Amino acid sequence: MAIQKITVKEFLQLSATNPVLDVRSPGEFTHAHIPGAFSLPLFTDEERKIVGTSYKQQSRETAIKTGLDFFGPNMRKMVEAAEALISAATEKKTGANKTILIHCWRGGMRSAAVAWLLDLYGFKIYTLTGGYKAYRHWVRESFEIPAYFNIVGGYTGSGKTLLIHELKKTGHSVVDLEALANHKGSAFGAIDLPQPNQEMFENLLAKELSIQPAAAKIWMEDESNRIGNLNIPVSLWKQMRSSPVYFLEIAFEKRLEYLVAEYGSIKKEQLVNSIIRIQKRLGGLDTKNAINFLLEDDLASCFRILLRYYDKCYGKALQNRENLSGLLNKIPCESVDTMINLQNLLHATILEKTV
Repeated sequence: MAIQKITVKEFLQLSATNPVLDVRSPGEFTHAHIPGAFSLPLFTDEERKIVGTSYKQQSRETAIKTGLDFFGPNMRKMVEAAEALISAATEKKTGANKTILIHCWRGGMRSAAVAWLLDLYGFKIYTLTGGYKAYRHWVRESFEIPAYFNIVGGYTGSGKTLLIHELKKTGHSVVDLEALANHKGSAFGAIDLPQPNQEMFENLLAKELSIQPAAAKIWMEDESNRIGNLNIPVSLWKQMRSSPVYFLEIAFEKRLEYLVAEYGSIKKEQLVNSIIRIQKRLGGLDTKNAINFLLEDDLASCFRILLRYYDKCYGKALQNRENLSGLLNKIPCESVDTMINLQNLLHATILEKTV
């Protein structure tokens, strides 16, 4: 069977039903990869370094021979690993064939070598033209594509994330930025949640955007340009900032009750560290008082200080939008009740369409 080279778009379409093998080194894969891909490295990190040095300091031919020394003993293992993937895919779907997608960094010798081996064994092989580098170009371009967003807004403690989750459960198009970033937002967002690096976050985000139905209204939570240590791509964030905002108006005390219940069981040490992370912006006196209240088990007083700070920050960011009056849709809500507020939210979108 002939090995076929295909574009990123074709590659990603086939990846929905067929396994993807990333034959770059373990270090390259760990740093970032195509979501859902499996690591089947042609070389270890050290072997890749040796082959690369041979290429630069000696010749292409010497590098290939060096690579073959590493590749030869592992041929059987690579075939068996590919068989295991096909077997697992067969269990998940009816009529699975022996199709495998392969890529390396630039679509060069590494993917060509593994593709040759698996094609020889009898698999149907597709390789990615331009490799992972071409995929990353596609990722960056995907954030430039115009999209239609509905933004769920509201001060901290409004239950915006709960609404996003419920919208997704009920079949609406949703891109959950905080889930992709592995972060809850606010000073407490990173507690026990290691974030992906920027490149992997962008890969995950591009995938989520690509699977949304054409011309769909995509619900997203209102965010600053940063989520923890990660940046929302500038072009995408600009689109978010010019999209309709459905702002949940919930009383301060109701939001405070929700936050105390949400974060009350977290270890004090973790909460103290979270407060210290924002002490420069919070101010010395409020930082000191918030920590003292926390140590005295007065969570409400502690969170009251933090909530006032976050309300001020969010209010300023909200007002900085261009054409805010044309984008802002205020939704009065009595409390942080996800199901009731969901109905209020959807009702507001219906009213907007009829105006």
